[in-house]
Amino acid sequence: MIRDLLPLLALLAAQPLHAEFQAGAAVIDITPPKLPVLVNGGMLSRYLDKIHTRVNARAIVATDGKESVAIVVVDSCMMGRELLDVAKKAAAAKTGIAADHMLISATHSHTAPASMGCLGTEGDPAYVPFLKEKLVEAIAAAQKALKPARIGFAKEDAAAFTALRQWIRRPDKLAEDPFGNLSVRANMHAGRRWDDVTGESGPEDPDLSLISIQSAEGKPLAVLANFSMHYFGDKDISADYFGLFSEGLKQRIDPQGGMVGIMSHGCSGDIYRVDYKVPEKDRPKPTIDEYTQGLLDIAMKAYTQIEYRSDVDVAMAERRLTLKYRVPDKQRLEWAQRIVAEMGDRLAKTPTEVYAREQIILHERQQTEIVVQALRIGPIGIATTPNETYAITGLKIKAASPLPHTMVIELANGGDGYIPPPEMHAWGGYNTWAARSAGLEVMAEPKITQAAIGLLETVSKAPRKAWVLPATAAAKATADLGPRSFWRLNEFTGPVAADVTKNQRHASYEGGVAYYLDGPPAGQRAPHFVGGRLCSDLSGLGDDYTLSLWIWNGMPNEARDFCGWFYSRDHNHGTSAFGEHLGIGGKSGNTGKLVFQAGEALFAGKTELPRWTWQHIALVRKGGKVLVYFNGALDLEAEAPAVKIPALFLGGRSDNADNWEGRLDEVAVFDRVLSAEEITKLSLR
Repeated sequence: MIRDLLPLLALLAAQPLHAEFQAGAAVIDITPPKLPVLVNGGMLSRYLDKIHTRVNARAIVATDGKESVAIVVVDSCMMGRELLDVAKKAAAAKTGIAADHMLISATHSHTAPASMGCLGTEGDPAYVPFLKEKLVEAIAAAQKALKPARIGFAKEDAAAFTALRQWIRRPDKLAEDPFGNLSVRANMHAGRRWDDVTGESGPEDPDLSLISIQSAEGKPLAVLANFSMHYFGDKDISADYFGLFSEGLKQRIDPQGGMVGIMSHGCSGDIYRVDYKVPEKDRPKPTIDEYTQGLLDIAMKAYTQIEYRSDVDVAMAERRLTLKYRVPDKQRLEWAQRIVAEMGDRLAKTPTEVYAREQIILHERQQTEIVVQALRIGPIGIATTPNETYAITGLKIKAASPLPHTMVIELANGGDGYIPPPEMHAWGGYNTWAARSAGLEVMAEPKITQAAIGLLETVSKAPRKAWVLPATAAAKATADLGPRSFWRLNEFTGPVAADVTKNQRHASYEGGVAYYLDGPPAGQRAPHFVGGRLCSDLSGLGDDYTLSLWIWNGMPNEARDFCGWFYSRDHNHGTSAFGEHLGIGGKSGNTGKLVFQAGEALFAGKTELPRWTWQHIALVRKGGKVLVYFNGALDLEAEAPAVKIPALFLGGRSDNADNWEGRLDEVAVFDRVLSAEEITKLSLR
């Protein structure tokens, strides 16, 4: 009996009394040995037969003696869950690391070998089995390199290297989809033509984050970076800027050693490197090397600030969700079947043919399984999505994370296409056209977001944070004046706009709204109205009151008869002789100037408001007298009967005519007449 226990007792004696953090890293070349090779990233199928830069799988394995995790970042456009599940199972058999403790993500290079079918391109049949074996090799090599280690985190603002590529089109400038419908209200790169658009559809994420791992003696082992920029674009087979950045980190930190630099893909489905807010003649036009070196400069600034610790434990959790595809209805399916039948066995040659084929694929599959993960090493968390995730989704996850430091890696453990927030599906565009590249159900984004946040709670054993932006000086000035209602409009999503006063008269978003864009003061957030409105009730408000708000007009002043209405008190779905409305005049008259409507009477201000700039507006009503202030100066006066209608609409008129196309922020209603001095204070940022 005792003899049988001796091996077990020897094993227990060899274990440290306290768990010791260890880590190892490795780089495995995954450049295809056989050319040409199919490449993802375009609408139609294409082969490449030249190698510009090698492509690699870069791996980290970390353990605390009890739990082990593997992180692999692969120079690939995207990789399907089925392939990765097979690779993880094989790696688990070889290393003993649990398959659900392996995170494998793609960098999203558009010049890397195709490992899965997407739009007009299928996975390369010769490359896929080769890649699977290399993924297993990468995890095993990183595990073999395990040694006592320490870890740290840092981030820096790299806003100059990322920008929104999806812009909202004017309601009279819709584009056509591949199904022949004028449905596109927002699309990628529409900001190239300023006359066609009203503004960006969401925020960017400027964080360049670094997780640095060193040996116990301080020798660099690996640096895992994360940044939200879609891809740069390169020639031939290439790892794009992701590979250049990874190699650049090694050269700057440990040129003679074996450190592994890694760039993972942050949430950037709606992100690109070109800032369309800047006039074309003034936009920087860096080469891929110049872009990468500039990003490395920022990374090194962050790297020098890192503080390390070795007393960390490791935890990881995974959740698998079954999500439905947005399958075609009978009419669209019949349309697709006719087109595909005419194609026969040949490849698709046009976007219409590509999307016709995709409808049949979605119809056959109906649903799919996706993987969401979270892992923690000490105070540092990583959450994943298997999608081309929008920047706002990454911001939501990071804002709610219970951990002090969190990065979000997209296109991890699968390649399940774009997941716009639900409100954006109505706006159409390539990112919503049903296909394997964008086919998940409309509610996929909130489901995946909540799964990721929930998993971060699991690995941290702590509840999520409530996300509240700190009050700006302007917000404090407003609150100090005692508003009846004050909607700061900082929400990540609707339908509720919180009233931050003790009265809690919350408003509701209705219709098309984009959330969390830049507001008037630095750090403030604001919604962009895309034909939608903000609705509330002013019951009990007397004849003397003040409305204060910030406005940002996205429409050209002469685009339509009225540029847009941003405030309205009247009966829903119509206008009456007893309501009031405030907006900006258009080509029918008073172009670009404030206009106030009461019944049939129309009054105009004196100043033309510039487009795409924040302005403060205050409407003061004292019984039958109306004063409207523009940036603290009186701009419009009117005589109009007092309004008794309680319904309040912001971002649109009561009858939904010429609704606001732009942003609103920091809306406050006071149940008294504010003085000119008080209004001046409100207009200061």
